[in-house]
Amino acid sequence: MGLLGIWVAILMTPCAYFWGRKWNLLDLVTATMFVSIHFLALFAPFHFNWSAFFLMLALGYATGLGITLSYHRNLAHRSFRLPKYLEYLFAYIAVLSAEGSPIEWVSTHRYHHQYTDTEKDAHSPLKGFWFSHMGWILDSNKRFGRYGGLKNVEDLKRQPFYRFLHHTFLLHSFILGGILYTLGGLPFIVWGMGVRMVIVFHSTLLVNSAGHTWGYQAWNTGDLSKNLWWLGLLGLGEGWHNNHHAFEYSARQGLEWWQIDMTWYVIRFLEALGLAKDVKLPSEAHKKRKALETTTVASHEISYED
Repeated sequence: MGLLGIWVAILMTPCAYFWGRKWNLLDLVTATMFVSIHFLALFAPFHFNWSAFFLMLALGYATGLGITLSYHRNLAHRSFRLPKYLEYLFAYIAVLSAEGSPIEWVSTHRYHHQYTDTEKDAHSPLKGFWFSHMGWILDSNKRFGRYGGLKNVEDLKRQPFYRFLHHTFLLHSFILGGILYTLGGLPFIVWGMGVRMVIVFHSTLLVNSAGHTWGYQAWNTGDLSKNLWWLGLLGLGEGWHNNHHAFEYSARQGLEWWQIDMTWYVIRFLEALGLAKDVKLPSEAHKKRKALETTTVASHEISYED
């Protein structure tokens, strides 16, 4: 199978889950954008230059950090506070990943933690690896309809800036694309938009799929969340996913010194500058209690097997 065949298989697999169902406008727009950025990335070998490559790295790190630091740890879990101008700046950078508005992204993630790896979880691998990775994105009715809408993000919906981003989030990526084309032509579009968005997109989605499938559990969390070292690197620290589910409020997910967590290093830097406040971390007492729970559950399982 050639490269094109592999990409077609990747793109068509999640669609198989929804063949024959009714598609609403949001799902059609999502699917169109999803296919478009992957198609654009196919042209990368034909439009390579070093400026475009380093642009992709810089924008990829910035928008990836926007997702992990802003959408996830700051807005979804309130693991720390930032001055409003800085909070909004990081959220805007995250919007340029085109993974959804802050309101939509945070709502889905909060529901994920409320119903982790149950029938109500929007993207559990219990429904299949590819569904948890990509398929769930293409069915907004299942994603939000079962919960009755965006009811768990009133804190964000009260803020005009987040309401503005919710209704215009795709527009900002098109504006960025226009700027990149003006600065560097097709290579900047292909690498700065296509390749960059595909990498950031799948780095985020692998936390939902691989992070609940492969790896190990350091803590008893009652779900399928796993710690996965290579995902910790690729996902800027998000791959220490079992740690995260054990201590959802924690701004740090790589809890051991050897668990690389790039997002935490940035938060720690902001804290040192006096910009990040109320940075939440698990206490030693909390970790000991959680470790005891894990040991107790493991002992019961061994006894049951015997």
